[in-house]
Amino acid sequence: MKIWPFLPLASTRAAKELPAPSASALRQIEAVCLLAREYLKPAQVTALRRAYEFGARAHEGQRRMSGEPYIEHPLAVARILLGMRMDYETLAAAILHDVLEDTATEKQQISHEFGDEVAKLVDGVSKLTQMEFETYAEAQAENFRKMLLAMTHDIRVILVKLADRLHNMRTLGALPQEKRRLVARETLDIYAPIAQRLGINALRRELEDLGFAALFPNRHRVLSNAIKQSRGNRKELMLQIKNSIERRLRQEDLPAGVAGREKHLYSIYKKMHTKRLPFSEVLDVYACRIVVDTVDAAYRVLGIVHHLFKPVPGRFKDYIAIPKANGYQSLHTILFGPHGIPIEVQIRTKEMDAVAEHGIAAHWLYKSGDSASNTAQKRAREWLRTILEIQSQAGNSEEFLENVKIDLFPDEIYVFTPKGDILKLPRGATAVDLAYAVHTDIGNRCVAARIDRRLVPLRTALSNGQTVEIITAPGACPSPAWLNFVITAKARANIRHFLKNLQRDEARGLGQRMLNRELQQLGLDLNALPRERLDAALKECKIESLDAMLEEIGLGKRMAPIVARYLIPVTAEDSARNASAAHAGPLAIKGTEGMVVSFPKCCYPIPGDSVLGYVSSGRGIVIHRQSCKNLAEYRNHPEKWIDVEWGSDVKGAFPAGIRLEATNERGALATIAAAIAAEGANIEFVGMNEREDQIAALTLTVEVRDRLHLARVMRAVRRLQPVTRVIRMRT
Repeated sequence: MKIWPFLPLASTRAAKELPAPSASALRQIEAVCLLAREYLKPAQVTALRRAYEFGARAHEGQRRMSGEPYIEHPLAVARILLGMRMDYETLAAAILHDVLEDTATEKQQISHEFGDEVAKLVDGVSKLTQMEFETYAEAQAENFRKMLLAMTHDIRVILVKLADRLHNMRTLGALPQEKRRLVARETLDIYAPIAQRLGINALRRELEDLGFAALFPNRHRVLSNAIKQSRGNRKELMLQIKNSIERRLRQEDLPAGVAGREKHLYSIYKKMHTKRLPFSEVLDVYACRIVVDTVDAAYRVLGIVHHLFKPVPGRFKDYIAIPKANGYQSLHTILFGPHGIPIEVQIRTKEMDAVAEHGIAAHWLYKSGDSASNTAQKRAREWLRTILEIQSQAGNSEEFLENVKIDLFPDEIYVFTPKGDILKLPRGATAVDLAYAVHTDIGNRCVAARIDRRLVPLRTALSNGQTVEIITAPGACPSPAWLNFVITAKARANIRHFLKNLQRDEARGLGQRMLNRELQQLGLDLNALPRERLDAALKECKIESLDAMLEEIGLGKRMAPIVARYLIPVTAEDSARNASAAHAGPLAIKGTEGMVVSFPKCCYPIPGDSVLGYVSSGRGIVIHRQSCKNLAEYRNHPEKWIDVEWGSDVKGAFPAGIRLEATNERGALATIAAAIAAEGANIEFVGMNEREDQIAALTLTVEVRDRLHLARVMRAVRRLQPVTRVIRMRT
């Protein structure tokens, strides 16, 4: 699915003949070579021109929707990357980035002409055009997954892709309105956040404003006009603030650059939208940036501006000591300016300013070993390692995309470990998110947490500056309920991965018991079957392994009696049919089967009840009481019923419903709860309906071990003075 379809011309030339270039394409390649000569070797500049000729041949006869020759698009992408002073391989890949996707060119041709490194970059940027997908969302998710995985091997892949998307957004007007909105939404949801995550703010701001204009043209126009009208009034005051700061810095003999800073359109819109502010309140914050030579000078300037204008309490942030996740470093403070107008001031070094604008691209832009540039690189590598881990745990491309989107919008908090280490987490992160951020094993085994030495539940949301200790236990494992409150992609991916593996293990165990039960009725045993017969049965069932077959039986995707017939040896079929082996009897339920045996709320079966099992595809066996009203509905599928009984050593707690009537007096509910707790049962749910004559009807779900335990609980409740009636709920 191509975002940029092309229009083939009627005539084509021989593959080896270079087409006559358009005047605009010639100007583009000349501009590219001129800029490249400033820092590339002459041989590399020549190779770039050769890449242009190769791309022009490949794209001959193709035009963009706007009408210009297609080759002008990759040349424009290369010019964007030249502004970041990217290396030769990245620029060559930019010029060739669409030849694999849109032409008959093979990767081997690029590798032969320009080297393996350029070929890998081009392949990483290209979409998956050779695969069929059921939906557009699935195709986009898989393309995104492929691109991000290529990026983990070489970060330059995403730089080419971001430059490609930026030029596409600049020329978006040629597309139909629906297509424009689709591309703009994808840009705002995925590509702009990636640029922000990598610290490339200059590119991110333009992507956001272009996406905003395409997605909400009317809002963009109104907001743009309002800013132009207010700019004249703000200019004089901003100049006054700037002059005051510059004058004081000269008095203190501190060389620094001071510049006014205007918020870009999309950030103003987001602030108005999320905080529900009127336009006037958003633009009340005047901003300036002070750029100095050293970190020491940055902190000195902070003291000077705090002396010049009073700081707003609680609005100072030190991103130099604790950088953002994308490597951004700066001091932020808000001051009370003239006439009480707030001023937002950012103070940073020149290197920090370069990283703030260009992020990881600052490494190529300045070719320096400064700590700020290295910090951005380090943060990017850490994020990419997280991406790889999320990919390894994700079940499919759409789940992967969902998890990465979660990871792309961090509003950060900072917490401390008991040893004093600082960890960054998204706002709203819980103790479980922190446990997985430290290590996957700690997340899988965590059972509780202490915040500032106080024991708290795992679902507790963390706040800035807290000291958090994670408590683990050797036998602990993740709970499915954790997925309801964790917010980091790493935690979500690891929990899902663990639960999937756990369900597979449980399903294989249950499937083996179900299959052995059927084979015993035929006088056979799974472990005694010849290997040849087992392989033949697997081939007939079109399944790869015995474990996979057992898993499908346990999950209800295959019926055990049918699989058992496949496994009967041909030579023993008649004797097996006539075998006088005793009936294997019902399948024993032990209560330890986990997620592959479930107990529905329609009838609340507990050990001691007469039960039947219903094989449900994907859920395994669902246990119902024989008196359950839902049995009538399921009778139409007798092949899915299985005889079950409770095992002799059933373990676990099972929910049971009871209904009672009690006088509505003070303390009645507390008395009932205390009696239930005294019998060793736990209350899961309480519902109450008031009746006439001060009689309240209570519905309780309690966890019990078996029917005897439930009977003791009901007797204890029945003896209470406020209680007039107790019955077990049938449905």
